[in-house]
Amino acid sequence: MYMKLLKRIIPILDWLPNYKKTQLRGDVLAGVTVAIILIPQGIAYALIAGLPPIYGLYAALLPQVMYAIFGSSRQVAIGPVAMDSLIVATGVSTFALTGSESYISIAILLALIVGCIQFLMGVFRLGFIVNFLSKPVITGFTSAVALTIGLNQFRNLLGVDFVQSDQIQVLYEDFIDKIASFNVHTTIIGLIACAIIMVLRKINKKIPSAIVVVVLGITIMHVFGKELVDVAIVKDIPSGLPSFVLPEVDFYLIRELMPIALTLVMVGYLETISIGKSLEEKQDEYRIRPNQELIALGLGNIVGSFFKAYPTTSSFSRSAINAEAGGTTGVSALVSVVLVILTLLFLTPVFYFLPKTVLAAIIIVAVFNLISVREAVRLFKANNLDFWLLLATFVSTLIFGVEYGIITGVGLSLIILIFRTSRPYVTELGKVPDSDFYRNKNRFKEVILDKEVLVFRFDAQLFYANASYFRERLDHMVEKKGNDLKLIVLDAESINRVDSTGVEMLKDRIKYFEKKNVQFYFAGVKGPVRDALFRGGLLKIVSLNHFFMRANDAVIFHKTGDNKSQIKYAQYIHQAYD
Repeated sequence: MYMKLLKRIIPILDWLPNYKKTQLRGDVLAGVTVAIILIPQGIAYALIAGLPPIYGLYAALLPQVMYAIFGSSRQVAIGPVAMDSLIVATGVSTFALTGSESYISIAILLALIVGCIQFLMGVFRLGFIVNFLSKPVITGFTSAVALTIGLNQFRNLLGVDFVQSDQIQVLYEDFIDKIASFNVHTTIIGLIACAIIMVLRKINKKIPSAIVVVVLGITIMHVFGKELVDVAIVKDIPSGLPSFVLPEVDFYLIRELMPIALTLVMVGYLETISIGKSLEEKQDEYRIRPNQELIALGLGNIVGSFFKAYPTTSSFSRSAINAEAGGTTGVSALVSVVLVILTLLFLTPVFYFLPKTVLAAIIIVAVFNLISVREAVRLFKANNLDFWLLLATFVSTLIFGVEYGIITGVGLSLIILIFRTSRPYVTELGKVPDSDFYRNKNRFKEVILDKEVLVFRFDAQLFYANASYFRERLDHMVEKKGNDLKLIVLDAESINRVDSTGVEMLKDRIKYFEKKNVQFYFAGVKGPVRDALFRGGLLKIVSLNHFFMRANDAVIFHKTGDNKSQIKYAQYIHQAYD
């Protein structure tokens, strides 16, 4: 029992003792492939975050190790990503000058805050909170942030000192003012790099296109550097591993950083769960545990912040490449870490001549693939309300920025949730000819409607938010039936919960209809719902004889007095409550 619990808390203890030699080749190949992509991406994403390039490699170390130990997925790749990097840049730039020592220390503190929130959410099993971000909100937000990231990289792609912002109107205005001053050499190299990456991805996604353009870029600058002095390069990247340093804790700053930290928590967790779930479906070896993922991400960011890492999460592209290359366990992540360490110790001088426009090309191609036009078109055809939710989140993120975009998305999701739960689907049922079944009159045109009977179905839980709507719709249908109505049957098969407000409303309606000589019966009531009704005092208003297994039984009893099935069902209920 103790060992089983320990394996749940530390998943590496579950898979590492059972590791097979046949898995090693795939894990090593996947680890090398991911590292080849991660190293140039890490440098590029650090630049997005407004940090020196070396910090992108720092962020690729301890977070990966902690996730390999504590993560429930064995294939998700952790490290610096474009979206989180932009959120860091937009959040931290309001407190310090980009690239300054103060800026760096705040970015590292942000990683600690994010990690603590994630860890505590996992410990207290609060992963469900993020479920309030619906898929259309995630898609709209992700697409907007991807577009913003790509547009911000045009400064490096074209060699123009454009302003950096998470508001598209600011970027557009500055772009129009300065586009004429683009650097010809920088632009040519950047566009060629974009073309090469896209062509190689078309040929085979397994080709490490990022490393190909990095090698070409370094070679070109090394050979033709004297003729291309106007092309910005990375220059010196310090060698060596990060030292252990506790982030400077400033409680005032923590309070100010909290909104951006919560945004990073939500976005990072959603990315990890969505990636992990997609990889989970392709194998039968493990299952994703959302709260464990929060713990793993939290520990990765906490421990990473002690070694100069800024906030990290899972990468869509690197996780997919890891799985495609044959990675099946966290060993592939550990191989990637070893290669990053070797790079930090011995290979950073190699990147001296790396053009920044090449890094911009890598980022632009990567993030523009996250813009989901196809999903927007699908939602437009399939669900109009979800489409407008996606569009509202997308537009608000572009215009007002990342933080307000996520707030808008969450707010609209909650409003739609409240709207949908407070006004669920309601319909009258009619009898299918020559059968015992009652079906929706709007879908089955051949059903028979009895002017003396109203079979009423309510497709949701009955609680304080929709009790008034239930009453309103029921009264409307009763009014349409007119004076001929003698029986109301509530088909409760779709009602899975009822609260005290719902019970009191039902009691009030039953009393009201009794005064009008209209009987009120219940059909198909679930056990937990029946419990709530009885606890609420419904049996003081009606007897057990008003409860039936099916709507047809209730109607037959009313019409003929045949109570065989009703007596049997009432006896069953009696036994259940003895």
